[in-house]
Amino acid sequence: MKFAVIVFPGSNCDRDMYHAVTNALEEEAELVWYQGANLANYDAILLPGGFSYGDYLRSGAIASTSDIVTQVKEQAALGKPVLGVCNGFQILLESGLLPGAMLQNKKLKFMCHQEGLRVVNNTTMFTSNYAQDAIVSIPIAHQEGNYYCDEATLASLQANNQIVFTYQTNPNGSVADIAGIVNEAGNVLGMMPHPERASEAILGSADGLKLFQSILENWRKAYVAGA
Repeated sequence: MKFAVIVFPGSNCDRDMYHAVTNALEEEAELVWYQGANLANYDAILLPGGFSYGDYLRSGAIASTSDIVTQVKEQAALGKPVLGVCNGFQILLESGLLPGAMLQNKKLKFMCHQEGLRVVNNTTMFTSNYAQDAIVSIPIAHQEGNYYCDEATLASLQANNQIVFTYQTNPNGSVADIAGIVNEAGNVLGMMPHPERASEAILGSADGLKLFQSILENWRKAYVAGA
């Protein structure tokens, strides 16, 4: 399986994502500069964390208007797995691939620590290797991670089982403790915690590796077995 790790000006978690795929998952990945790439050549797309374009305007706002995000939308529409982590989640929100918006953390401070998450939906292509309601340890590192949506959107997310991860102890004020959501089709996941930073025990937790393993196993079932 071949992963594209998209790199924008200001990305700083792209190498972490690349390492998680190539070293921990032992699959192929390429760092893909946001200009001049063809995402049709990849099996999955990863939007890493960082500060694309310096977080000017709003986090992820400028990156969301780039040509490569237009390609991300096209590939997502074809059913290709798309994972956006931290700033990548913000880009997915700003581009309309996922509903809602990000606000400043409730304490208006940058947070960086391990966080307990509950797996509230293990039926997605990103979470099938987790047990339902499992508690996993995955680090956060953000200042604008306070997920917000209106009541109608929240009701829709809940009705469609689109909430995938919730915080055990909500650190940032997110609506309904939301840490990660998927689109209605289930192939686009946005989450603020960093699974790539929890891909090996030496990092303090390997709980994030199951997310990448889930993507790989579901891709094999869908494409390799059916080929």
